Amino acid sequence: MPSSRLSGFYKLSVEERTRIVAEWAGLDEAETAMLRQSLTLAQADKMIENVIGLHALPLGIAVNFLINGRDYLIPMAIEEPSVVAGASYAARLAREGGGFHAETDEPVMIGQIQVLDLEDVEVARAAVLAQKQRLLDLANRTDPVIVRLGGGARDIEARIVPESPVGPMLVIHLLYDCRDAMGANTVNTACESLAPVVEEITGGRVNLRILSNLADRRMARARCVIPPHALETKDFPGPLVVDRIVEAHALAAVDPYRAATHNKGIMNGVDAVVIATGNDWRAVEAGAHAYAARDGRYRSLSVWEKDAEGNLVGRLEMPLALGTVGGATRVHPTARLALRILGVETARELAEVTVAVGLAQNLAAIRALATEGIQRGHMELHARQVAIAAGAVGDEIDWVVDRMVAERVIRLDRAQELLADYRGRD
Repeated sequence: MPSSRLSGFYKLSVEERTRIVAEWAGLDEAETAMLRQSLTLAQADKMIENVIGLHALPLGIAVNFLINGRDYLIPMAIEEPSVVAGASYAARLAREGGGFHAETDEPVMIGQIQVLDLEDVEVARAAVLAQKQRLLDLANRTDPVIVRLGGGARDIEARIVPESPVGPMLVIHLLYDCRDAMGANTVNTACESLAPVVEEITGGRVNLRILSNLADRRMARARCVIPPHALETKDFPGPLVVDRIVEAHALAAVDPYRAATHNKGIMNGVDAVVIATGNDWRAVEAGAHAYAARDGRYRSLSVWEKDAEGNLVGRLEMPLALGTVGGATRVHPTARLALRILGVETARELAEVTVAVGLAQNLAAIRALATEGIQRGHMELHARQVAIAAGAVGDEIDWVVDRMVAERVIRLDRAQELLADYRGRD
């Protein structure tokens, strides 16, 4: 594979960037054209209900990523300025320490079956566990294809919830290996098939039978090491930047108000890849935030520390249920192209890439916060959106942006004033 270290990629025209990515991914002319005009109204009408139109997001490419020794170009679908640039910059910093190292668990999801109206919840739990193999065999019969591919039901767990608004309940967990699928439909089908048998075994009444989006058996982890010299700027020596990032993380580790914003920065990167590849970003968000509060207090998903050599070491661990087959990943044409650009072979590899992007995005944000402040780079990019919103077109955009940035006044009313001045010169 060629290197993803593409210096000056952002300076190229859209056509030049598209050509480079198309060559990287081996896209033909028709596929390249789909990057500009992909989902049709007719296709959209088959995806969801009551379709009236299309809502497009910019699709950008984050460069410089080295993950587990392999170079990647990262498709990111997002409307927020500075995210793609930040991820690319952080990936360049990570290359100085060998790039990102990522790993994932087996793709095991949890299906839940809620059992109510039990005479003796302890007896019911024991009965379920005694017939574990019967339940596993039944679950595996619901999808012989995934079993043939090496997936399927792995285990049955049963836990008692002694106190609830509706009384004691038994909650059964079906652990199911989904292989390269996200797994919601497969797990839900398996849980529904088990419901009548669970009622027979327990003598209770099954209510809910559905997948859990707290996919804590399907974790993804990424790590990077940044040498101090890579973080050095004109105004901040590298060791000072390391110390400030560690200090900034300390607040996110103990304060939920900061942790929420800290984790939002992580999800800026994660969600953009998840959306680009046609995966369920709502499920990923729900799982990430639930995991961040798993001990009863909401905390940072990532950790930033200084090692004995003075390097900055970052780690991110989070549930990440992604698929490369099924759902929109196969229906949405741009999602298919995004997977082609990534070149991932499995859902686990996609999760490894995605968690690395989340860590990169976190690094970009926390580095800026700990040094010059978040607004400098973010507002320069935001100024372009403000200028366009004011009605600027063509060369007017750059003229208005340059003056707003120089004044450090980036507001719609000021952009309108500057645009009127520009047009009044003619």
